[in-house]
Amino acid sequence: MSDETTTSGGARPRGPWDPDPNEVAPPVVTERRLGPLNIRVERPARPNQARASQTPGGTGAAHGGVLDKGQSPGWAIISTLLLGGLLWWWTGSLIIVACALFGLLVHEYGHVLAMNRVGMGPARIYVIPFLGGLAKGQRPPVSEWHGVLVSLAGPAFGLLAVLPAVGIWQATGQEEWLIGAFFIALINLVNLAPAAPLDGAHALGPVLARVHPLLEKGALLVIGAAVVAWGFATGRWLLAAFLCLSLFAQLRTGPMRQGEIPLSTGQAVFSLGLYLTTLGLCAAAAVATLLPLADGSVTGAATVGLRVLGLDRVFGGAA
Repeated sequence: MSDETTTSGGARPRGPWDPDPNEVAPPVVTERRLGPLNIRVERPARPNQARASQTPGGTGAAHGGVLDKGQSPGWAIISTLLLGGLLWWWTGSLIIVACALFGLLVHEYGHVLAMNRVGMGPARIYVIPFLGGLAKGQRPPVSEWHGVLVSLAGPAFGLLAVLPAVGIWQATGQEEWLIGAFFIALINLVNLAPAAPLDGAHALGPVLARVHPLLEKGALLVIGAAVVAWGFATGRWLLAAFLCLSLFAQLRTGPMRQGEIPLSTGQAVFSLGLYLTTLGLCAAAAVATLLPLADGSVTGAATVGLRVLGLDRVFGGAA
């Protein structure tokens, strides 16, 4: 039995406690905490986010709430073996291959942590055969500031992978572990080059766009062309071809970032500072790992590093 009264048509009359069917639903508000300062900001969710949050059991992922399940284990193993095989062909050392693969995974995990922190997750790691790795979120960043933090998180966090390699060298005395540590630092350093699709383009691009959009695109194209030329000149054909395709795609694109909140002046200055700091740390780590091989000489360590990059002739390095 129920105490509800009904009309002759069987429908219960609307009471004061029932929602008005003509009332417009209030906008969904999401809470964001921006950057290392943990600044709390509330803003209306974008339409796709609002729909995902109102759908029972929805994931809130991009593309209609479909959650990206990531790379299959089988294909991840095959991709890792192919990438490791290429590294072994280049270096001839299983120790260096192990260090480089470990450094790559730590680097990408840094991106994953940042993506999950700013609301882009759950992020996944993909291993790309012959090329490297990729961290992919479920949705794009809501602001360019978030994009900068995500881009720099990979190289900054990736430097932690240097420590185990240096520790094993200290325990065993095998100098190959130092070379492996150098390759880890090099992975993070090269990724900071402001050339698409490397992390440096996503970290420095919004800062340049804050001055003028054409400055960003022009600078990234010039630097991208220089990186492609370096790849071909030093025999890194596969990397150079990949970067060349990315450069060509960049020439055909419209706005670099769509729908993201632009950097404020303060964020642009802070982003530039973070970029330069991360760049300096990666360069310092690369030189520091080679110091024991150069009898403690910073100049000698830098010369060895430039030789590995194929830039010793440009900067007048030793033979």
